[in-house]
Amino acid sequence: MTRARRLVAEGLGTAMLLAVVIGSGIMGERLSEGNTAIALLANAIATGAGLVALILMFGTISGAHFNPAVTLSEAWQKNLPASDVLPYIVVQVIGAFCGVAAAHLMFGEPVFFASEHVRTGAAQWWSEFVATFGLLGVIISCSRSRPSVTPFAVALYITAAYWFTSSTSFANPAVTLARAASDTFAGIHPADVPGFILAQLLGMLAATGLFCWLHPAAPKEATVAGTVAPSQFAQPGSD
Repeated sequence: MTRARRLVAEGLGTAMLLAVVIGSGIMGERLSEGNTAIALLANAIATGAGLVALILMFGTISGAHFNPAVTLSEAWQKNLPASDVLPYIVVQVIGAFCGVAAAHLMFGEPVFFASEHVRTGAAQWWSEFVATFGLLGVIISCSRSRPSVTPFAVALYITAAYWFTSSTSFANPAVTLARAASDTFAGIHPADVPGFILAQLLGMLAATGLFCWLHPAAPKEATVAGTVAPSQFAQPGSD
């Protein structure tokens, strides 16, 4: 697959993801008449459903990262050439802002307007660490054991993480940056963005190190399809 196709897939996929996240947040807030729980439920379900569709749409083209943390992890695992990292991240960020603009236009909002939704403090930073740690854990574990279920596992995890984290699980630096430009239900105050991104990157580092150890990569000569037994990956003398 050419780099141009992969970059377009990453940018478009990230844009569509943000349109789902922001658009469903606006719709949920408007229809719930002030019931935050209902708005969050709508936002979570729509995001999970959208993720499944988008990963299935673009996964075979670009890997469907839509997330700089995933891209950095994939490069660390040598699943992505180092020369692709910066282009991937650039198109993810551009795509994320395009998705915010698209959602705002669908609901008659300004194209961009800074969020006033404060999301800060140790509990929220820890939530973002946990959310990103779990997301990368799901991706690495499933892609190395049962790759066919990865889109569904990722979507289910993110849907759950909307509810079990106090931050509502951004788990994505590009998403975090773009949501700062949306003063809607899904927004984040621009001053709170650095803390979220730092926690997300730390979560990515911890998860990649741990789950690559838990799920050793298959030997180069191995054939992996569908479900694989851990014994297939056992190395001579390994614990």
